[in-house]
Amino acid sequence: MFRGGGEGDSVTNTAAQATSLDQVVLGNPSYVWRFGQERRLDMIRRYLALEDARILDIGCGIGAYVRRLGDFRQHLPDDNLDLQRVQRGAMGGVDGLCAGVGEYLPFADNSFDGVLLNEVIEHVTNDRDTLREALRVTKPGGRVVIFAPNRFYPFETHGVYLGKRYVFGNIPLVNYLPDRLRDRLVPHARAYTRARLERISGGLPGRWVEWTVIYPGFDDVIERKPAFGKVLRDVTYTLEQTWLKRLGLSHLLVLEKKSS
Repeated sequence: MFRGGGEGDSVTNTAAQATSLDQVVLGNPSYVWRFGQERRLDMIRRYLALEDARILDIGCGIGAYVRRLGDFRQHLPDDNLDLQRVQRGAMGGVDGLCAGVGEYLPFADNSFDGVLLNEVIEHVTNDRDTLREALRVTKPGGRVVIFAPNRFYPFETHGVYLGKRYVFGNIPLVNYLPDRLRDRLVPHARAYTRARLERISGGLPGRWVEWTVIYPGFDDVIERKPAFGKVLRDVTYTLEQTWLKRLGLSHLLVLEKKSS
């Protein structure tokens, strides 16, 4: 069953936007388009030709990326579990939205030039099945672009459960705990190492054409403390060119579907 729906720069979401159980379980979508989202779009464009392409955005939330991607083509089908978010996106003028589950996509084989999974696979019930489905509906030679939380990021951006009480926020050092304890605190979202991504994609009909780790946009920090935020952004983006990128917020993985 599809459990995703979050998208974009997780650390830019405000506490007021993450109050309901659905938002905790499904992920909190991007409500405002800012630098962090635009930067990810630029990365997507490096690996997917968006002009007049048929792209599927799995876990599209309320359609923030769909709306922006619509600048490049006339039609963009999108799949999301949360019917209310689909309805909200439709009321906002976003076309091509549908409700579905990532493990059982309602599309024929080889339907799309590319697929986007932006901060989604950490929420689905079965991440490997979701990748398998994404590759199934992708045309041979097409690509699946995946952003997924990094286990080595110093903060857990999905909040934690302390007993039955959910605590929202960027919680430090949770991802460095042993799996058993980390999963007890964060049962609603996974975090990935490169090795784990290799395991869930191994044996599927897709080859790795890119893998890296990226830091967040720090949009909230820059809004509150512009000078400090810009320095933080500049420093961390420089770190992306070094081995210290492994401490970044999210993996960027691009899979290319093999020709049969």
